[in-house]
Amino acid sequence: MTSPGLRLETLTVPAADIGPVNTLPPLTGPMDLHQQVQAPFADPEMAANLDYGRLDSVLPYLAQDGYTRDRRPTDLAVAVLENDVLRATFLLDYGGRLWSLVHRPTGRELLHRNAILQPANLALRNAWFAGGVEWNIGATGHTPLTCAPVHAARVTRADGTPVLRLYEWERIRELSYCVEAWLPPGSPVLLVHVRVVNPRRHETPMYWWSNTAVPETPDVRVICPADSAYHIGDDRRLRTVGVPDYDGADVSYPARAGRAADYFFDARSADRPWIAALDGAGSGLAQVSTGRLIGRKLFVWGRSTGGRRWQEFLSGPDAAYTEIQAGLARTQLEHLRMPGGARWSWVEAYGLLQADPRQVHGPWAAARRAVGAAVDALASSSSLDRALADAEGAADDPPEQILHAGSGWGALEHRRRARAHEEAVDLPGTPYPDDTLGAEQEPWVRLLETGWLPPSPPDEPPASYVVGPAWQALLEQTADGWLSWLHRGVARWQAGDRAGARLAWESSLAEEPTPWAMRNLGVAAIVEGDPTAGSRRLLSAHRSAPRIRSLTIETVQALLAARQPDEVLAVVDDLGPADRSDGRIRAAEAWAAVERGDVDRAGGLLADGIELADLREGERSLDELWFAYHEARAAAETGHPVDQATRERIRRAHPLPPAYDFRMT
Repeated sequence: MTSPGLRLETLTVPAADIGPVNTLPPLTGPMDLHQQVQAPFADPEMAANLDYGRLDSVLPYLAQDGYTRDRRPTDLAVAVLENDVLRATFLLDYGGRLWSLVHRPTGRELLHRNAILQPANLALRNAWFAGGVEWNIGATGHTPLTCAPVHAARVTRADGTPVLRLYEWERIRELSYCVEAWLPPGSPVLLVHVRVVNPRRHETPMYWWSNTAVPETPDVRVICPADSAYHIGDDRRLRTVGVPDYDGADVSYPARAGRAADYFFDARSADRPWIAALDGAGSGLAQVSTGRLIGRKLFVWGRSTGGRRWQEFLSGPDAAYTEIQAGLARTQLEHLRMPGGARWSWVEAYGLLQADPRQVHGPWAAARRAVGAAVDALASSSSLDRALADAEGAADDPPEQILHAGSGWGALEHRRRARAHEEAVDLPGTPYPDDTLGAEQEPWVRLLETGWLPPSPPDEPPASYVVGPAWQALLEQTADGWLSWLHRGVARWQAGDRAGARLAWESSLAEEPTPWAMRNLGVAAIVEGDPTAGSRRLLSAHRSAPRIRSLTIETVQALLAARQPDEVLAVVDDLGPADRSDGRIRAAEAWAAVERGDVDRAGGLLADGIELADLREGERSLDELWFAYHEARAAAETGHPVDQATRERIRRAHPLPPAYDFRMT
């Protein structure tokens, strides 16, 4: 028998680089589709959770939108856990994601192990990629840490089993969280212990979903101990539906889904929470947990052209996958109230499950019984309870070896709390050492040590931001200057003091006319309902900093929204080739050409191809642009406005090319 092992390796994958962070502070809220859902029929508990914890922005994080679709062989730092039954591989620079789980006796990969690593705009900070098991914390949507490094350490259990401990400081909710994984000798399941610590005195919104991608084939069935689910329809309303039969189809077979859909199974009456995705032979991945992780979800992309295009966009051709997820609440629209000082933990288990295929693919009740019995045999309730007790007892054991460094934000917060005589965030089991402090944290270390911010060139944007009451109080006490006023404005904006934020940015401009304060004032004007004034401010900022592509994109999009196509085209015409080739800028140019009636210019851009590397889930800009162009061309040819009948003829005569079809409904 092979002894359990833990080692570091390098994995080479065709990957697109995440690219530079967007240094413009995200003053508007994340556009996760789940935050746009209404739930008029929610019970009181769910209704309270739905109204609690929503974000106005992802500050203090900055957006990760600098990637392209240029993939090259890339060496990735990974940690590998292994016993005789399973081999688990974790990506240390990408949120600690469980990238692969191989059943060694058969060589079967249990997860959707993506052949590529291609970022796309699905996470709170934009960049996200498909595959494996993602650990989502913070707020509705894919975690801000999904494309960021995490701390990794080695710990050893009393029986000699090595443990991989992954941990980080989550900056939105100000939480420390830890994901421990281990494979006991001969264990048929990977055990994962999650612990979240709220070190503050007051409660904070808490959100967690473990997001597992599994291969989608025509014979795969997803089974969960539930007879109903909360489903989000095309009208963006949450409703309760029966499962597995809904709307004339068996929704437990992901490959049969006609469109993208979420099904949050209501498994509260089950003896224990679990979910499994099993093939025609009754074999596949099962996930089961201790009781705190009550939620279970099935997500499907659907068989529509847009759904298939999204799958290809994320994973390449012939790599369909579906997601089975587990969370703290019934749905991903909810946040729970985590009391001050609380420590929440649970254990999850992942492994190969085999059940009688006749029952797995038979009536739902029989399938539930058969799979439930197989889950109990694979990982009993008592074994997970023991694993949880053991993990909690060893959670504060100091690491034996640091394997990988995450961010310096935990170390910075540890310093701030120590100076303020607050509860420590640097716990014995999850240390945040000073040697992780870097350039992003350096100004804030200086602020803590000296009470003032170090000078910064006004033609360079700040590299990072801090928000929250404690940091805001420190910023308000610093000496005046353009940089102090700029940061005060961001902190005030995040705190909901919009008038105070505008005043701070105006004061920053009075000290030094930087494009950064001008840009923030432009975004503020747009948010508050004045797109014309906002676009003027952004145009002024762009002219002062034309090399900042993210600012150029914001500017042309604001000008479009303010119905100023001539200004858009003037901006584009002044750009260099590299900026003009950017997909967002090409799309803005095409829209402006359509609105100005220059159909030849718009048609040329569409014919050459417009690719949005950071297309947002649910975004309709490409299909709307396609049909708007053909409607403008028809109006130019006939000299008459396009009526509904003509619009329908245009859609039949000029169907949307697959390359532009990402429609999810």
